[in-house]
Amino acid sequence: MTHICRKVVDVNVTGLVGRVAIFRRIFRFLWERILLCSSGKPHQYRRLPPVKSSLPEQTAAVPDKGEEAPGVPESTRLDVDLDGDSDMVVLKISLLGDCQIGKTSFMTKYVGNDEKQNYLQMAGLTLMDKVFPVRGTKIAFNIWDVGGDQSFHVPIACKDAAAILIMFDLTSRCTLNSCVEWYRQARKWNQTAIPVLIGTKFDDFVQLPVHLQWAIMTQARVYARAMNAALFFSSATHNINVNKIFKFITAELFNLPLTVQRNLTIGEPIIDY
Repeated sequence: MTHICRKVVDVNVTGLVGRVAIFRRIFRFLWERILLCSSGKPHQYRRLPPVKSSLPEQTAAVPDKGEEAPGVPESTRLDVDLDGDSDMVVLKISLLGDCQIGKTSFMTKYVGNDEKQNYLQMAGLTLMDKVFPVRGTKIAFNIWDVGGDQSFHVPIACKDAAAILIMFDLTSRCTLNSCVEWYRQARKWNQTAIPVLIGTKFDDFVQLPVHLQWAIMTQARVYARAMNAALFFSSATHNINVNKIFKFITAELFNLPLTVQRNLTIGEPIIDY
């Protein structure tokens, strides 16, 4: 009985530590903004140092564009480590898009079992963490999901983000049109993050007439090119391209070989970069 009680206490303490860590990040951001406004000095971005010799220098370059993008800001490596491991690198990922398009379902599908330990929700903002190894180094994606009707959270969600995911419902053209404004708002606060345009609910999308699928795909590709962003069609329900999106982001951040293959076939989940 004592052993069971001890396990329950350990689980509760772990959850509490995760929530305290997230609140400390939010407080740190607000405090930095207060100091920034009072000093009048612009925020300076610096490149993250290599994590270990086995990891190449991080870069936010987009493949086959022929341009080198600015590096990931040093401030994306947070002071608070999720499991007390000082070697862990924590990178912030922001999710933006209209209401009811499946952002939270998408995030929950990716985080999986980690959701129960590292999860915080407040009005219009949900935070989750996903920890995984990359060549012997622990990486943590700190994912910020902004509610579609809570755009005032965009500054805190996008500041210092390593990647910004602009999302839309593949069955709703108006949510695709809204991506232009979401992208504009995001770039006001972050000029260096890797942009990714993501269409959700692919399982419903394939039920549409082929000519409509073609029109939506064409428009989405035009928007993605204008944003200099990769384009993915996904489904959280059937776990389509969810993990591939984050594999793409990881490869971009750490200059790793890109194993995700492009796919422009109508009726199949699009991957374009």
